Amino acid sequence: MDLAQRATILTPSLTLSIDSKAKAMKAEGIDVCGFGAGEPDFDTPEHIKAAAIAALEGGFTKYTPSSGTPELRQAIADKFAADNKLTYKPSQIVVSNGAKHSCYNAILATCQPGDEVIIPAPYWLSYPEMVRLAGADPVFVQTKEENGWKMTAEEFQDAMTPRTKMVILNSPGNPTGSVYTRQELEAIVEVAVDEEILILSDEIYEKLTYDDVEHVSVASIPGAMDLTITINGFSKAYAMTGWRLGYLAAPEAIAKAIDAIQSHSTSNPCSFAQKGALAALKGDQQMVSDMRDEFDMRRDYMVKRISAIPRVSVVKPQGAFYVLVNIGQLGLNSTNFADRLLSKHHVAVVPGVAFGNDSTVRLSYATGLDVIKKGLDRLEEFCKTL
Repeated sequence: MDLAQRATILTPSLTLSIDSKAKAMKAEGIDVCGFGAGEPDFDTPEHIKAAAIAALEGGFTKYTPSSGTPELRQAIADKFAADNKLTYKPSQIVVSNGAKHSCYNAILATCQPGDEVIIPAPYWLSYPEMVRLAGADPVFVQTKEENGWKMTAEEFQDAMTPRTKMVILNSPGNPTGSVYTRQELEAIVEVAVDEEILILSDEIYEKLTYDDVEHVSVASIPGAMDLTITINGFSKAYAMTGWRLGYLAAPEAIAKAIDAIQSHSTSNPCSFAQKGALAALKGDQQMVSDMRDEFDMRRDYMVKRISAIPRVSVVKPQGAFYVLVNIGQLGLNSTNFADRLLSKHHVAVVPGVAFGNDSTVRLSYATGLDVIKKGLDRLEEFCKTL
């Protein structure tokens, strides 16, 4: 049976395959130090779980409006006003089944065959596949380590063609942990506005920044709001990865188109999970601060240890919970490096080829410090053998 071309062009997720292999080794009794996880190792706060439980017990188990409950959309609009100084109507908010789903909906609603989407590399591995599923073509901008793995306005401009429809920005970023400054965003927005290019701004790691680094929502830059689709969600800030709830804010016409797409694909986001999300936004935010502080401590330790390993380099991440390690001087590509590290030293990392840079590997510090210490001991030992 012939498959649709859109299905045959996709590359399986390397992060999921590495994680699966590591779990299989653990099931065999092997002591594996896993640095592949893209989710916090904290439990969802009790008040959020309690809200979902109460919703279930109260019978809140039926269809909701396709874009989410009015109550949750209003709470998200209030969140944008309070945290990001952005004014959105609830009708401009669409709640989806995870921020990943929100990204895909946004690309599907705005991009089509013949369009090009500019993606700075290293990038989150699903962006290019989403663009290809929409029939459009990803165009990659290779960023530089010495610039903190961030695309400049000049690089953005050089990559544009008459076919450019959208640029994707991810700040704080996965896999780099980089955070764009206000000045850097202003320069990029100026180029986008001049050429009327849409901006997909993935801000899922917004709450996880360090060293007093400011997170700036792209839509808050003068001139950007009418061109920007802002993506966010609950998985990273509130340790709600399995709840599958994300959201976006967009110009009204785009939000309406996304609502139509979602109404024919998923009907609506999970009903009782939305009650949990509402509790997350309106409840105590101390857990967010506590989690960020723990990540900050792990980040400092990991960067210090990796920086001391000969012939590798690392840019200290300013956000998220990843460290991107440059292994270019060790003589292996990222896949071979990751395979040998896992097979011989039982440490799981994600090859940078998945993110568009084959000279790097990604380590997550969303795992306990004991695992980090043991895993870095093994990583250092492995690097010394190369």
